[in-house]
Amino acid sequence: MSPTTVAAYVLLFVVVGAVFLAVNLIVGRLLRPKNPNVEKLEVYECGEPTIGSSFVQFDLRFYVVALLFIIFDVEVAFFFPWAATYGKATHLMDPRFAVVESVTEGAPPTLTPKAAELFREFGVPNPTVPDAKLSVAENTRQVRESASLLAKASIFDILVFFAVLMVGFAYVWSRGDLDWVRAVSDERSSQPASLQPIGIASGTETVTAG
Repeated sequence: MSPTTVAAYVLLFVVVGAVFLAVNLIVGRLLRPKNPNVEKLEVYECGEPTIGSSFVQFDLRFYVVALLFIIFDVEVAFFFPWAATYGKATHLMDPRFAVVESVTEGAPPTLTPKAAELFREFGVPNPTVPDAKLSVAENTRQVRESASLLAKASIFDILVFFAVLMVGFAYVWSRGDLDWVRAVSDERSSQPASLQPIGIASGTETVTAG
């Protein structure tokens, strides 16, 4: 597929998406009923009635926890290529799965169609046996050894991935970035009055005459 064809498909996708969105917005504006009232114009928050003003400042710890959740949630996507690679490697290692065959008597061994398809999924454009001069059994052994090495490498890779995640999580935990405001306030309230900031021990500001 040429770059011009790819660009044409992308442009077609953008145009169709824009037209589809515009048509739905226009049809909705023309057909939907218009009956605004005080209840409809209120801020909707999970079906709960709002209390106080919506212009309040959230504590930064809320955003830190939300960001950590998004990071761990998005990084689950990295499991899919790892799982696909590990699954294909273990498939090649399966003794019940034929990876090398000889079409006719005396002909050089070749990969079976299913094994060749697995190698193409690994990114090998023209997969062949390790050595056409060797027997079917020897080529099969070498293919299975390579698949075993790939499976072990993928296991090591995912363990390193988990280790990096856990180190990062332990770092933010040790810094106290996961502590909520209530936990901090409880910690302050348990301190002696002499160590608390002005206005917290007595609940009022302290004013001294000059």
